Amino acid sequence: MTWSLVMEHLFIVLASSLLSICIGLPLGLLAYAVPKARAVILRVVDLLQTVPALALLGIIMVFIGAGKATVITGITLYSLLPIVRNTCLGLQEVPAGIKEAARGMGMSTLYRLLRVEFPLAFPTVFTGIRIAVVNAIGTAVFAAFVGGGGLGGIINRGIRVQDMGLILGATGALMVIAILLDTLLSWVEKQMYTAHRRTLKLGVFTAAILLLFVALLPYGMSRGDDDALILYEGDYSETQIMHHMIKMLVEDQSDLEVVIKDQMSQVNNFKSLIGDDHTCDMMISYDGTLLTTFLHLDPSDVEEGSSIYELANQVAGERHGLRLLKKLGFDNTYAIAVPETVAEEYGLETISDLVPVADQLVFGAEHEFFPQEGTVKFVPFVEFYDLHFKDVVSVDMSLKYAAAEKGSFDVTEVYATDGLNRKAGLKILEDDRHFFPEYNGAYLVREDTLEKFADVIDLEAVLDQLAGKISNDDMMEMTYQVDVMGRTVDEVAEEFLRGLGLLSGADAADTAA
Repeated sequence: MTWSLVMEHLFIVLASSLLSICIGLPLGLLAYAVPKARAVILRVVDLLQTVPALALLGIIMVFIGAGKATVITGITLYSLLPIVRNTCLGLQEVPAGIKEAARGMGMSTLYRLLRVEFPLAFPTVFTGIRIAVVNAIGTAVFAAFVGGGGLGGIINRGIRVQDMGLILGATGALMVIAILLDTLLSWVEKQMYTAHRRTLKLGVFTAAILLLFVALLPYGMSRGDDDALILYEGDYSETQIMHHMIKMLVEDQSDLEVVIKDQMSQVNNFKSLIGDDHTCDMMISYDGTLLTTFLHLDPSDVEEGSSIYELANQVAGERHGLRLLKKLGFDNTYAIAVPETVAEEYGLETISDLVPVADQLVFGAEHEFFPQEGTVKFVPFVEFYDLHFKDVVSVDMSLKYAAAEKGSFDVTEVYATDGLNRKAGLKILEDDRHFFPEYNGAYLVREDTLEKFADVIDLEAVLDQLAGKISNDDMMEMTYQVDVMGRTVDEVAEEFLRGLGLLSGADAADTAA
């Protein structure tokens, strides 16, 4: 966890809170002043609150792309409910006698609302603001899923590799931010209760918040990267290692700068790679993932004499102007694994060995392995091998290895090159009937990116130096070093590249920092 991630998180919270206040207060006033609009406004903000945060961010990302703008927009919408509802409620609770007295003194509706009713409703209104700010701190952890940065990526990684230090460190930082902001807001609220120089105090507080926002702008604004090769940080160590290798190789062998932006999932990374408004230039991918997940085709679409790699490359070029570079050598396909103790107890070496004992075993995997669509999923798998498990358990991807280690299930689906297989003591069973297709790792790059930087670097030639050089064992060892042994991605990536003799004498880890 770095200081910059804390500042990024604070920027997201502050920006979304300011926006939600600017939008929520007028909506609350409108809901109070116009009874016919009240039901509609309150119903809309209620409905926004019921949408799962991650789903809301995904919907917004479709329209405005990945990054902090998506996160800030989502949290702003999520924070409207307490502000709007408390503003309307606080104004409704102002005693009727005071309202009548103000009317009797000849005050206009607007003057009475802003100078009489709103100050009396202020405690309730401010409570809504405090709730919105504290909620925003927790909701902002989802920023990591859509390239928004912040502390969410640290928590997600800590859960996946079962590193309590990472989890507690990031959670502790969130708690400190929440306590500090809530304490500050509590102090401001008390100051507003005293009539002496109330307007001056509010002005000073507003100015201080705006100054803080300006100070945090460097952590929230994207720098000008028109002349740099843009990547996103992956959400797993394998992706991160391969992206940092790009940075090290390119910057070592040319003057081109490589910028690795905030963490993002593979699916969202692909969405950010395609289209005229793309926000990155390339990514690590897999021919099987490209074909099935991104292009929505199926291995059965591959004609005889062709391959998944060739079909995926062809269709990606035709639809999106993308190209798969040469295969890197590792095949991160699906695999079926069991704890070593289970393998010994039942004498399991191949997937077919599960057939006679499956009714005694529980199968567990991440949610993504169970969708109805696709031929490389759970239902087609068990039908193909004629497996009938005792029970089936679906868990979150980040919790799968912890569940396997604790014996929550006996059989699971894993990725072949994941170093956590080794940590969890899992034995990969041979796919003796060849159900799972290959998922060959390869860099996926935009054709116009190769052309854009052609005068600076032959990007394809530089990256193809890695073609066929990274075996499954190599990748499993590298991810093990990062996820289990706690080494940094830069250390592991540089060590491997130097072992191949692909880096000059400069310290590549410094260039990737």
